Amino acid sequence: MLTYSEALEFIHGMTKYGIRLGLDKIEKLLDLLGNPQEGIRVVHVAGTNGKGSTCAMIDSMLRAAGYRVGLYTSPYLEVFNERIRVDGKNIPDEDVARLTEMVKNAVEEMERKGWGQPTEFEVVTALGFLYFKEQKVDYLVLEVGMGGRYDATNVITPLVSVITPISYDHQQYLGDTLAEIAGEKCGIIKPGRVTVTAPQSEEAMKVIEKTCRELKSPLVKVEDEVSYRLISWGVEGQTFELKTSKRDYQAVRIKLLGDHQLDNAATAVAAVEALQHYGIEIPMDAVKKGLEEARWPGRLEIMRENPCVLLDGAHNIAGIQVLKGALSKYFPGKRIILLIGILGDKDYMDMLSEIIPLADSVVATRPDSPRALSAAELGESIKKVAKRENLKVFEIDDIETAVNAALDMASPQDLVVCAGSLYLIGKVRSILRK
Repeated sequence: MLTYSEALEFIHGMTKYGIRLGLDKIEKLLDLLGNPQEGIRVVHVAGTNGKGSTCAMIDSMLRAAGYRVGLYTSPYLEVFNERIRVDGKNIPDEDVARLTEMVKNAVEEMERKGWGQPTEFEVVTALGFLYFKEQKVDYLVLEVGMGGRYDATNVITPLVSVITPISYDHQQYLGDTLAEIAGEKCGIIKPGRVTVTAPQSEEAMKVIEKTCRELKSPLVKVEDEVSYRLISWGVEGQTFELKTSKRDYQAVRIKLLGDHQLDNAATAVAAVEALQHYGIEIPMDAVKKGLEEARWPGRLEIMRENPCVLLDGAHNIAGIQVLKGALSKYFPGKRIILLIGILGDKDYMDMLSEIIPLADSVVATRPDSPRALSAAELGESIKKVAKRENLKVFEIDDIETAVNAALDMASPQDLVVCAGSLYLIGKVRSILRK
């Protein structure tokens, strides 16, 4: 049998087949594995930003109601096993090894039959379905990898389809306009099944509304049917009131920071309430308890004090704008040392134009990804967008050295912000936790 490290070597070895959108390979792979995805009750979540935290909140609320819940997300921050969770616990190493061997055998069978090779994401998705089936989960909260229509997760018929805010990302795969990108995300909407959408741009919302009309999918629009009022906020969390078409929730608390998390919480509550369409009632106290207990590491996460160290996986322009707003709200007047690393296939010049003016010093580093900009490339780009010549920019490829450099620059009153690719944030998180 494979060892855990051999299993990961096989999985990550599939990266050589690149990113390929389409359902043909994943359907063949799952068929050889006995179609483990069938019969699982799914909440399917697509969107550009907020998918992960929305999934985490839905998962937490369903668990607080006493259900056994699977959670499938990507990418991982620190260990691969984070991507596949049941009742808040990562899949054990031995199950990764054992189930990967089953998937590997099916992949070899595909090759023998001349069906070609699946991608890494398809292999991991199949592994996840096998585990969730074995674990007999009551519900699976399933995050789309990219897009929706041709994403490997789109082989199920969900109870509820959820679409978080849509913005520009992965244009080379999903299209150049918001309408085109929204069209791909709307691929998870299924005939007669409920759809919940977060607030959207007018261009994206039109596509969602049209798709729901054509598929006779009941549509819940958070901006029309859910309202909230912020009561108090600070670096410890946020308290707010939430009113839906079904209930009034008083003194709701979340530990997640940022105004956008209120929209994500509203979307998650609407998704859980949409289960009532199928006769599934989630008690009010489970909703409130689940929201308060929800965690989503690496997103506006405070890792230590004196100096305060903030991690945020702001990996596209919308994410950077959210980070920018949060810095102004939670840390006004703080001297900011920015540690940043970005992938080369992102709109990184626009991202830098937003965030660099807030920084007093910048450490450019290289995320742990073959798609990453080198520290030198990123440093040159930072200097191009900087509005002042005296901005200190340090270029350090090694992440641990870069983290130590940023910390050394900071006095106890300063703020160290680590931002950009999740491949960077996961590594930084591991370093800080050591």
